Amino acid sequence: MLAIGFAAMIIIGAMLLMLPIAHKGEGSVSFLDALFTSTSASCVTGLVVADTFQNWTLFGQLVILGLIQVGGLGFITIGVYIAVLFKKRIGLSQREAIHESINTIEIAGVVRLTRKIIKGTFLFEGIGAVLLAIRFVPQKGLVKGIYYSIFHAISAFCNAGFDLMGDTEAYSSLVAYESDWIVNLTIMGLIVIGGLGFIVWDDLYRNGLHFKRYLLHTKIVLSATLLLTIVPAVLFLISERNTVFADMTVSERILGALFSAVTPRTAGFNTVDTGSLSEAGKLMTIILMFIGGSPGSTAGGIKTTTFVVMILSAIAAIRSTYGTNVFGRRLEEDTIRKAATVFMINLGLAAIAATAIMFCHELPFEDVLLEVFSAIGTVGMSAGITRELSVVPRCILILLMYCGRLGSLSFALSFARKRIIPPVQNPVEKIVVG
Repeated sequence: MLAIGFAAMIIIGAMLLMLPIAHKGEGSVSFLDALFTSTSASCVTGLVVADTFQNWTLFGQLVILGLIQVGGLGFITIGVYIAVLFKKRIGLSQREAIHESINTIEIAGVVRLTRKIIKGTFLFEGIGAVLLAIRFVPQKGLVKGIYYSIFHAISAFCNAGFDLMGDTEAYSSLVAYESDWIVNLTIMGLIVIGGLGFIVWDDLYRNGLHFKRYLLHTKIVLSATLLLTIVPAVLFLISERNTVFADMTVSERILGALFSAVTPRTAGFNTVDTGSLSEAGKLMTIILMFIGGSPGSTAGGIKTTTFVVMILSAIAAIRSTYGTNVFGRRLEEDTIRKAATVFMINLGLAAIAATAIMFCHELPFEDVLLEVFSAIGTVGMSAGITRELSVVPRCILILLMYCGRLGSLSFALSFARKRIIPPVQNPVEKIVVG
């Protein structure tokens, strides 16, 4: 249901973007360009083959914004919320679909959680739009400023990375606001909140600031998010001091480092030129894009919990401890197995895609990796090579974005048969690993 639903949404979005009313200039938009843009918006990625402001009309921009909102929340979540408004009965199969769509721990209470998700989304996006309007309304005028505020608030909260800053310079993202604390902090706040995950929202809502009462999932997500913000920010301050931060003041460097640490997980905005980052900066960006946000959120990547589970599992193996333990709890073996599967599928897809693209084009290795991990992590950060790619590499990126949003494991399982435990199993024999 999820795989077919997202595919249908992408196709409908592409058809709408191909309409003459959707694009600027003479001629028509190719199906591949429309499909790429629709996939990027539906999968809340942000990779583009043409500048959003300069290529799409107001109608086209609104289509993209609608795809971002539905793609970020999930079409099943929105559909169930509409059904609840009309007092329709939500059956067990629908509840199971919601459970799978928003990645909850258990099926109980998913309808109640759906209502909270919709209300919370509009609340955070509204607050973000108001804060951005403080800057955009004086610069763009009342109507245009409000529209820009709403567009960028939704794009940031849904971790999409689409922007309208092409009215001053194409593909510039938020570079013009690199020293603006209001814009930077608001966008970063929306990215982090959207990337925490709906389970964490609900836990924080119910338990406030009582950390000990939180679910183990919430404790891991909050700890990992804090760690993956502070440590990379410090490393960016060090690695980019002689490159993109060279001409900045101390406060601008701190702001730029924080934004550079937050946006790869997995929003796609940038306040400095991504292509001008040092080799170390690009590598850190790729690692952060690969990790991504948290489960059940608007973000992509392998997720923070997968990253933490893999590290904890390795530490447990090195220390020869029984089980993988964290915060006084032991993780299920099935959780560790699933984390390893997600890690290897995503890494494998990225490696195959990067190799295929480099067969088609002679491009810098680090730029291809940045683009590939940006697509599968649904990030949208780019070294500027996407619009130079031919048909086959663009199709590869489309597939990566689709797998990244749906979830690589879910995508693989959609083609698998239902698991059957055989009555007779093969005999066990040991091998040497490591």
